[in-house]
Amino acid sequence: MKKLIIEKKEFNIRDIKQLYPAVLVKTGYKDETTEMSLEWIDTEAKGRVEIVGYALFLRVGKEEKKYSFLYNSREELDTTIGLVASQLK
Repeated sequence: MKKLIIEKKEFNIRDIKQLYPAVLVKTGYKDETTEMSLEWIDTEAKGRVEIVGYALFLRVGKEEKKYSFLYNSREELDTTIGLVASQLK
């Protein structure tokens, strides 16, 4: 069975239900954050939100367990996305 490795964690590709990158932004309520799409940040945000980080999210298995891989910069996230893409070829 083909595997996908992210940050030294292995996943069976067949078990991955969802895989997506996102930006973590402050909601304005205490230290609460929420996920936003990279596309929205690139086209609509225009400095209207405070970015606290970047992430790659996976939902895996029948119970759709969620895994989060957090990054401090867009460059770090882009590097990981490139590594993931190379494994999926």
